[in-house]
Amino acid sequence: MHPSSTTTCTSLLQELQIIWDEIGESYNERDKMLLELEQECLDIYNKKVAKTRKYKAELQRSLAQAEAEIASLMSALGEQVSLSRKEGSLKEQISTVKPVLEDLLMKKDLRWKEFSETLTQVAEISSNIAGNDYPVSSGPEIDESDLTQRKLDELRAHLQDLCKEKAIRLQKVNSYINAVHELSEIMSFDFLKALSNVHKSLNEFSKAHSKSISNDTLARLTELVESLEKEKHQRLLKLQGLGRTMQELWNLMETPMEERRRFDNISSLLSVPAGDALKKGCLGLDNVREAEDEVKRLNALKSSKMKELVFKRQCELEEICREVHMDVNSDAAKQSLVELIDSGDGDLSDILASIDSQIEKAKEEALTRKEILDKVDKWRHAKEEEKWLDDYEKDENRFTAVRGAHKNLKRAEKARSLISKIPAMIDGLTTKVKGWEKERGVPFLCDKHRLLEILQEDIVLRAQREEEKRQFREQKRLQGQLATEKEAKYGSKSAKKKPLGQSLNTDNVTKTPIGRRIGNTPGRSAISAGKDFRESGRGNAAIPLNYVALQKDD
Repeated sequence: MHPSSTTTCTSLLQELQIIWDEIGESYNERDKMLLELEQECLDIYNKKVAKTRKYKAELQRSLAQAEAEIASLMSALGEQVSLSRKEGSLKEQISTVKPVLEDLLMKKDLRWKEFSETLTQVAEISSNIAGNDYPVSSGPEIDESDLTQRKLDELRAHLQDLCKEKAIRLQKVNSYINAVHELSEIMSFDFLKALSNVHKSLNEFSKAHSKSISNDTLARLTELVESLEKEKHQRLLKLQGLGRTMQELWNLMETPMEERRRFDNISSLLSVPAGDALKKGCLGLDNVREAEDEVKRLNALKSSKMKELVFKRQCELEEICREVHMDVNSDAAKQSLVELIDSGDGDLSDILASIDSQIEKAKEEALTRKEILDKVDKWRHAKEEEKWLDDYEKDENRFTAVRGAHKNLKRAEKARSLISKIPAMIDGLTTKVKGWEKERGVPFLCDKHRLLEILQEDIVLRAQREEEKRQFREQKRLQGQLATEKEAKYGSKSAKKKPLGQSLNTDNVTKTPIGRRIGNTPGRSAISAGKDFRESGRGNAAIPLNYVALQKDD
């Protein structure tokens, strides 16, 4: 008991005794009151002790709870904390444990936030990959029994893997979007509408992070790109087919280049492989429709102009044949064409293709005949010069001083040189023609007549003319000799000179230019073999070649 309290209680008892004395209280009553007073004091002490004991128990419970919580936190956080537990009062022990607990609780709060942030990101990315348009709004569920650094590292590693997968998926999505954009420019369709049909988030360029990267989106993008690539290939093939058809019809109807230039964008696609880069808008549906309309228009014109083209090609074929002196029966061919077209039995395209084929064959045949015909032209020119020289030498005034006489003298000199080469020309031509006929097995016809026969006839005619010239010279020599003998016998006379002997008799010879038959001439028996050859049917008569006469190999 505290000294001050003892003093107070003693003084109070003394005062109580004085009052009792003054009252005259009996000793029994005084003892009874003192007992009551003691009992009341004991009750107050008991209450205080009980209260103090309860407080001690609370302190012990708080200490135990703190120690248990420290143990739980160390287990959850995976950390070890050394508690230097001192011997002392409960309050001293609690003051030692409290800072450790507060430090662990702070670490737990920080770790929990890290877990929460990581799990939130994992949930968002997982939601994106799963294709959920709206991620889970509630917070992530965190297992507070395991907040160790190892668990957090595993969770962060998982988040990193998800981020990588997200980046790969986003890269694929962007690649598909770029492919769709490129195809939309080539084929001229609504790019944003095509993407919206796949997923509404794909056309929001300002929110790249919000693009759907789910398996369904990737699958639908893949399907879209494949279908567009297929459509691109089909349109390219269609436009190339339409372009080739237009080219054929243009060439067929000889359409001017000015009209063709409107479709240069389609013509440029004819040689483009499907994998090559294409120009913007070149495969648009408007181009396809425009090409289809042009083909329809050309087909409508084709039927009206085809007949005209057929006869034009026929004339072209006949001109090729005439230029190289090949046999052509134009009247019969044209009549056959008219009958075939009017009857409607023949397709004009097939007829035109047949004539084009004959034109190609005629051109090939013309090339094989060119060298021989060039030699024939030189031979004909030499013969024309020979005829001119004959006429020139018959002119008695050729040596008079008239205008242009010197030019005729020069021409006569050149003509004599050229005429001297005619035999060699004929020999060379004969060799070439025989080689040509042997190679092809058919006679070489020139203006419906066999060239070898014409050459042989010319050889015979030249031999006849040479013989007549020789006889003329011999006659002239004999006349000169007779005149000399008469002069020696009878002396010179001033009589008129008799005209020279009979001039070269060529009336019975028919000049034969190339392309004409030989008439009745002396020496006809020498060329009877040629006549027999033609009459026997081995020579080429007029042979129609599907509407035009051409030489054909047997």
